[in-house]
Amino acid sequence: MYRGRLERDLKHWTAQGLLDAPTAGRLLQEYDSRPSSFSLGRVLMIIAALLVSAAVLLLVAANWEAIPRLVRLVGIVGLIWGAYLGGALLVSRGAERLAAAFLVFGTLAFGGAIALVGQMYHLSGDTFQAMLVWFAGAVAAAALFRSGAVTAIAGVLAFVVSGADWTQSYNVDETVLLWLMPLMAAVIILLVRYTGAARVRHLAYLLLVAWLAFIYSEYETPETAIAIAGFGAVAYLLAAVPQSPLHALARSAGAAPAFYSYLVLVVGLLVLHAEFDDIANRLLLGIVTLVAAIAGIALSGKENGAVRYLGYATFAAETLYLASETIGSIIGTSGFFLVSGLVVALVAWAVIVLERRFSKAETRAEA
Repeated sequence: MYRGRLERDLKHWTAQGLLDAPTAGRLLQEYDSRPSSFSLGRVLMIIAALLVSAAVLLLVAANWEAIPRLVRLVGIVGLIWGAYLGGALLVSRGAERLAAAFLVFGTLAFGGAIALVGQMYHLSGDTFQAMLVWFAGAVAAAALFRSGAVTAIAGVLAFVVSGADWTQSYNVDETVLLWLMPLMAAVIILLVRYTGAARVRHLAYLLLVAWLAFIYSEYETPETAIAIAGFGAVAYLLAAVPQSPLHALARSAGAAPAFYSYLVLVVGLLVLHAEFDDIANRLLLGIVTLVAAIAGIALSGKENGAVRYLGYATFAAETLYLASETIGSIIGTSGFFLVSGLVVALVAWAVIVLERRFSKAETRAEA
């Protein structure tokens, strides 16, 4: 997608005389020479590692009783160490894709080994503790081998550990998750920084959003929803306002910090709509939501498309909601649809105006 846009821009600049054709060709050639962040071969290797891991674990489980205990233990340990040593050897030889598959296989085999050894020696503990140990092992492997693929596995395991069902099925104290979820998110973010697995950072941000939702589920009050919305607002301002001391750090992580903090703000405001029943509070909340939508578009509209479109959607949805709560209850269904159509047309016009202003601003900046 980006390459196509870059190629069109280079042709446009060449046609305007801003670049000569040989320079444009060299620029495109330099971009093509960079290692791609996405590789179909790497994805297929990881899928193959997942399938082989599942096959080996199922094969061992099916014949578990027929295998002597010592052979089981030696085989499990050998399988894990063989995968990790093979991955290390491949990393040293520059075979990153195949090494990632070996490391993923070793990490998955480590998780299966926890269950099989626990069953074999009747070790005390529950599934929550086993998953937590598995997560810790994946983190250690990701840091040791500086593997983005294993970092992704650790991110997924953090969600499994944090699953709400654990608190019901395995009698886990809820207070454990209140500090464990943000801790695991912080660990994943540090791993992302260390391994360079930039896309995995979304798992950490989503885990933090899930943590806030878990807090609300434990303390389901308007005050909790207000606190969540306030936290999202402060975090968004720290990430989006250029004068913020954390703005440079947030920009170094891309558009994600601003978007996810803005998402927390919007989710908090959405939850507050369900907490308030009287029309006065809902109207006040509607005004606050519209202001938040406009603020997101104004602060991040030019540089952060995700925040911009979320702001558009929030503004349109809140406008329709206010129309349904006020005008719609007075003029009836047909009138409501008419007003809704006019509102959507007005929002579309406002979006077009803003997009044109952003485009003009970009043109002036380039000039």
